[in-house]
Amino acid sequence: MKLYIIRHGETKLNALGRLQGWTDEPLNQNGKDLAIITGEALKEIPFDLVITSPLKRARETGELTVAASEKNFGRKIPIIEDRRIMEFNWGCWEGLGCLENNFEVPDPNYNIFYTDAFHYQGSPDGESVADVMERTADFFNELIANPDYQDKTILIATHGCALRAMLNSLYENRDSFWQEHVPYNCAVTIIDVQNGQAKITAKDKIYYDESLCFDHYKVIDK
Repeated sequence: MKLYIIRHGETKLNALGRLQGWTDEPLNQNGKDLAIITGEALKEIPFDLVITSPLKRARETGELTVAASEKNFGRKIPIIEDRRIMEFNWGCWEGLGCLENNFEVPDPNYNIFYTDAFHYQGSPDGESVADVMERTADFFNELIANPDYQDKTILIATHGCALRAMLNSLYENRDSFWQEHVPYNCAVTIIDVQNGQAKITAKDKIYYDESLCFDHYKVIDK
């Protein structure tokens, strides 16, 4: 089994520096462009399946990324959705500004989300990072053990926090949740699975110009 795990492309809320979570925001034009560029770079990959978060920005990214492969191999690639790989749920804080110049989050411990994510509790009606780790791990462990997928090449379209949570056990430094930064939009991590054992072979790989990489979310000085 070979997995290509991609973070969605940019959205308007990304560009504005606002919490997005379960808000069902579509890709903006830049997000679409990055997904198309990434897809062109992966057009020789014979994808068998796309598994995506049901949120628009992830599904659109999955569809745009495999479009070149579909054209190259002359076949339609099936897409299935799985709620377990949705983004961190910010609850009543969805849409609030989270940068230094627009900060609106009513949480004195907000920076813990970046400095000690494993212990971040989130909003009163949202979820904790531990919750995201549990549901994404359930998805991933079920996937790599599925006998129907052992010879498949699969694109997984998900989100920044969900991606880091899902792959935490595979990173060399498991104590670093964010691995130095939120994954860039349309960054791809490639994983080989042999006999139920997964190994990262490429981490946060981008297929577009590095000047277009932007870390929308980070610790703030408030």
